[in-house]
Amino acid sequence: MAKLSDRLLFQKIFKWIPGLAILFNYRREYLSYDIRAGLSVAAVSLPVSIAYADLTGVGAIAGLYSTILPLVAYALFGSSRQLIVGPDTATCAVVAAVVIPLAANDPILRWQLVIVMTIMIGIWCLIAGKFHLGALADLLSRPILIGLLNGISITIIVDQFAKVCGFSYDAGNFFARLFYLPLKVPDMHFITVLISLSTLLLLIGIKKFRPRWSAPLIVVVIMTFASWAIGFDQYGVKIIGQFSNQMLSLASWGDFDIGLMRELVVPSVNIAVICFISMMITVRSFAAKNNYDTDADTEFRALGIANIVAGLSNGFVVSGTSSRTAVNDVNGGKTQLVSIVAALVIALVVFFLLSPLEYIPTAVLAIILIYSSWSLIDIKSIIRFFKLNRDAFYLSLATLIAVLLIGIIPGMALAVLLGLFMFLRRVFRPTDQLLGVDADGRIHSLSQHVTPIDNAIMYRFNSPLTYFNIAYFKKRIINLVDESPEKVGYVIVDTIPCFTYQDVSVLLGIEELVRALKARNIVFILAGRRKTLKRWFKDMNINMDKAYIEFAYDLYFSVKMVQSKEHMADIEDQDE
Repeated sequence: MAKLSDRLLFQKIFKWIPGLAILFNYRREYLSYDIRAGLSVAAVSLPVSIAYADLTGVGAIAGLYSTILPLVAYALFGSSRQLIVGPDTATCAVVAAVVIPLAANDPILRWQLVIVMTIMIGIWCLIAGKFHLGALADLLSRPILIGLLNGISITIIVDQFAKVCGFSYDAGNFFARLFYLPLKVPDMHFITVLISLSTLLLLIGIKKFRPRWSAPLIVVVIMTFASWAIGFDQYGVKIIGQFSNQMLSLASWGDFDIGLMRELVVPSVNIAVICFISMMITVRSFAAKNNYDTDADTEFRALGIANIVAGLSNGFVVSGTSSRTAVNDVNGGKTQLVSIVAALVIALVVFFLLSPLEYIPTAVLAIILIYSSWSLIDIKSIIRFFKLNRDAFYLSLATLIAVLLIGIIPGMALAVLLGLFMFLRRVFRPTDQLLGVDADGRIHSLSQHVTPIDNAIMYRFNSPLTYFNIAYFKKRIINLVDESPEKVGYVIVDTIPCFTYQDVSVLLGIEELVRALKARNIVFILAGRRKTLKRWFKDMNINMDKAYIEFAYDLYFSVKMVQSKEHMADIEDQDE
């Protein structure tokens, strides 16, 4: 009995901490693969984490803090065996867009706001996981996400171009910066441009000739050594400078304005959704590739814990990273141990090898960000939407333009609203079809080989009926009856796609429709959900003339019912 209770206890623990179950039952033959993959992930994560800290607007050390403990947290609480969490291009850009205007030129306040926002994002994710809101992975449609990533990537490239060339922008708007960019050519710092070009050529060369190597790490090591040996800062080249592993002191939080948290609530919800959606795309892709299952609610919870841990360790928002997860997969990573190995390696750098990092030129980090952002630009998918689905094309293009025109946060909000409006338009005015029967007796949409039923209209409404489209539904049926060139004695409606839940407005609307059809001597037949619909009308105490409404089991039964009644009517006419 004791063994059974222990087993049940372990099952509960492993359900809450899936990674622990993998580690408890670890297979020794995986160890060499996981260590190799962990070292490779750490090699890629080190330079990009520092670069993302610069993008977020906080100290470089925060990028490393954002990588260490969140990797361990996800390894324990996540359901994916391969996902690598860490700073991400899109989320860091969104955080920066929210925090930098609020903090103005106060670096301490900026760091505090980033930490608070990260913890808030984590809390939202935990709440969503608790209420099983994993379906939010489908809230941002693929067209919106592609348009958003394209817009953010292009914005980052233009923003980082100033650091690459050694000047600063006078304008904050994307198009203003793009317009004035040629005018900034005289302000370019020649040595900084030369360092940037060298960095870019090294990245491209390594990726081309040694694609399995960690190009960002090798480039950072080479350029950092050159900066230390030559003294780039003496020639006006900006470097990271003093690199401390100290965290924000508790005393610094005494002056924090709690009222600023109100400004972070809505953006933090938006970022939580973006983080989760982008993470789930990666999680599902690699789980399908390697044939194992994941759980969306568990992923939401793991993302929340990882972000809370990141915030408490003075880091910033993390999400699933497709590039580092791909590095893990390519190097044969088998389990969550990869994340733990990578976290240990980065922690060793933070504690023992921090001082050399202060010589990294900021232009090198800017090139790494541009290189990473360039890989996210996917204009081909937007063009493909034009061929496949015009609504998806317009939605994706509108998202891209909105992000560039009015900024990341308002552009993203506008895109989500536009997507919801397009959805509501489909629900308000959905597509519909007239149905008929082919030569083999099968029901299809009317066409050259599918003919309508004699004396009947068979109709399908491709949306759930609700209070805001029942009037349109009634109008469509009445118009079809009145405009029909043939006599209509029956209207058959396929109830499966449109009667999905009990709505009093819909049921009262059907009562009105039956009266309107009765005035035209037409019988209304509801095909499908027979018992459910009869119960709904009974519950609402709606009584209609039974001679003018029928409840059938399905469309085929309705067709036979109409044909039988027509046949009986013909016999009666002959007898007379």
